[in-house]
Amino acid sequence: MKIDFVSDVSCPWCAIGLASLETALGRLGSEVKADLHFQPFELNPAMPPGGQDITEHLTQKYRTTREQQQGARDAIRERGAAVGFDFRKEGRDRIYNTFNAHRLLHWAGEEDPGKQLALKKALFKAYFTDGRSPEETEVLLDAVQAAGLPVERAREILAGDEFAKEVREQEDFYTGHGIHAVPAVIVNDRHLIQGGQPPEVFEQALRQIAAQEAAA
Repeated sequence: MKIDFVSDVSCPWCAIGLASLETALGRLGSEVKADLHFQPFELNPAMPPGGQDITEHLTQKYRTTREQQQGARDAIRERGAAVGFDFRKEGRDRIYNTFNAHRLLHWAGEEDPGKQLALKKALFKAYFTDGRSPEETEVLLDAVQAAGLPVERAREILAGDEFAKEVREQEDFYTGHGIHAVPAVIVNDRHLIQGGQPPEVFEQALRQIAAQEAAA
């Protein structure tokens, strides 16, 4: 079963969605053999260097109040805890550009899909748990090291524009096919599961898809 996980490393619901998906796959065990790939999506592709204050950003983008934002943070933290992902109690300070993170994830996917998963999780942890900037080179390299990938090769990639074209093409492909919110989980190129669903939803959907594929 091919699973494309379209997401951004600055999206809290994507961190929840990945943890939920992994929980569901663990429950399914040998019923489903998953081939997981991470595809790029930028929530804020025009975000300048240095990012933007998170409260200011959410107020401008979604017209939410501080109280509403705090309520959303509390709900996100609770949902994360339920699937084993730890969000900082104080939430994020800033929102950042994530294009370089996606370039590294693309490279990691070509190197080793298992290490691409490890890098994705390390990037989520760096931003949402540790409160570090996914824009900073050293943060990205620390995530690369944690994933077991060659740090000096990653440094070379970040110093140039390798994989920029490939990431842009993938982003255009998914937005061109109607993906405008993440996470979006696409199974076998034709079944869409939208949003950071609970494990039970992923488990039921994947079991149904597997049965349909087997019958076909």
